[in-house]
Amino acid sequence: MMGRTHALTGWCAGLVVAPLTGVNSIAQAVVFASTTAGFALLPDLDHPGARASKLLGPLTGGVSWLLRKASGALYSVTKGPRDENGKGTHRHLSHTVLFALAIGALTAAGTAAGGPWAVAGVVLLGLLLAEDALGDWLLPVGGAAVIWWVYEAGPDPLAQLDAVSGYLGIAVAAGCITHCLGDALTESGCPFLFPVPIAGETWYEIRPPSWLRFRTGKGVENAVIFPVFTVLAFVLFPGAWELGVEVVDRVFGDPGVATAEP
Repeated sequence: MMGRTHALTGWCAGLVVAPLTGVNSIAQAVVFASTTAGFALLPDLDHPGARASKLLGPLTGGVSWLLRKASGALYSVTKGPRDENGKGTHRHLSHTVLFALAIGALTAAGTAAGGPWAVAGVVLLGLLLAEDALGDWLLPVGGAAVIWWVYEAGPDPLAQLDAVSGYLGIAVAAGCITHCLGDALTESGCPFLFPVPIAGETWYEIRPPSWLRFRTGKGVENAVIFPVFTVLAFVLFPGAWELGVEVVDRVFGDPGVATAEP
């Protein structure tokens, strides 16, 4: 998938997952979904040309290089008898559920230890990643949501930020898993069940039947998947469905029978 589709599907996944974690305000849902959208781009750090790898110049470029080295080394010692004789860099270590859970757990632990400023750092990174893929509009929207959230928190906003460290890890993990599921629909597939051995492969590429697969950045993704998730991005927004039902009710509902004056 292209970066913008990963971010958009991550946004939708965030809006679905947020209520399950106890997020119950619009501002918190926007922050949660923005974080998930941003971290839905994180697995592609294993490619030097990816948006995530270029985001902060040499800093993220260096992290990308280290990730490729780690992925390649792990692949060389774990590949099964039927795995490909490739380098094992792109779409390997960072494209697994194991990686997603590990990054989510590290985020939860790091924000719990680092306090509200660590939480703010994770949210800001997610916003920057998502904004780079979806457009500049997201940064002021996400920033306004953070300000609104802090304002609603009352006299101790830092304590409110500190309290979200647990489910921020869930947002990060959900973003990475959404990325893997998206790549699993492409022709190349995604080995996200590593290290479970399947058909003699430790890095078995999960993918649907050939007629359901699509090529990254081509017609199906651009003409079907991206538009569908664009609609879902609005439909899943807190209160959007209820508002839509109310509007339809007002426009197409039964107005009742008017009572004539005697």
